[in-house]
Amino acid sequence: MIFVEVCVGSSCHLKGAPDIVELLQKSIAEGGLENEIVLTGSFCTGRCNRVGVTVTVGDEVHTGVTKENYREFWEGTVLPALRASQEG
Repeated sequence: MIFVEVCVGSSCHLKGAPDIVELLQKSIAEGGLENEIVLTGSFCTGRCNRVGVTVTVGDEVHTGVTKENYREFWEGTVLPALRASQEG
């Protein structure tokens, strides 16, 4: 099981946090991963970036997540983290 935490502070909110939350919810549901991924929100993580939203996957903080690069983030970050948690 992994924890995915989306910053919903004012800066990330304005940069699309609600869209990223929606995309994550959809991906989790489509993959039947409700029991494998815990999706939470947080207020400012202190990693504000010029573009995109800050998302923490496990212990790793990722900045700049957008609707445009979401698929790459999901497939290149979230799913590998999930696989690693299942192996360990």
